[in-house]
Amino acid sequence: MELIADGKDQAFSELYERYADRLVNYFYRMLRKDREKAEDFMQELFTKIITKPELYQAGRNVQTYLFSIANNMCKNDYRSHEVRQRAAEELKHTRNHYEPEQASQNIDKNAFDDALEQALRALDETKRSTFEMRYRDELSIKEIAEVFDCSEGTVKSRLFYTLKHLNQSLKAFEGSLITIMFVLIQIIQP
Repeated sequence: MELIADGKDQAFSELYERYADRLVNYFYRMLRKDREKAEDFMQELFTKIITKPELYQAGRNVQTYLFSIANNMCKNDYRSHEVRQRAAEELKHTRNHYEPEQASQNIDKNAFDDALEQALRALDETKRSTFEMRYRDELSIKEIAEVFDCSEGTVKSRLFYTLKHLNQSLKAFEGSLITIMFVLIQIIQP
């Protein structure tokens, strides 16, 4: 980041190469799986880095810095009335889609993935973002705490209650706690 502030193009190219795909994936998950919007947000994030490199505080973890910006961009997007309205309508139509009788059937991975995504969308943005950063982007508890400017204990608490919520939301699936742990392992592994 300091080299970028000094106008070194190679440093920016290296940063872009390392983080562009991860940030697009993060935006994709956080912005309702809108690939085009995710790519636009990623471009906007890197534009901010080029136009205002002085905002970076020397010594700060670069990954944490990038995900902080990404998280704030998502928060700003959530605040827009249109996004909230669409989310409310979507939740209204998808709530209680899975019946308890389905629990005895073999778990259909696609159905489970859909249910997991619904349960994640039902979370507030902070908990969902914390979950995404930890289990999909593989940030450490400490890095997430830095992104949110909170204690590590707060991050652990958010993750605990998020997993508890997911367990409740996915009760229709037999052995849901085991299933959640299996899915988390799948999420973490490439």
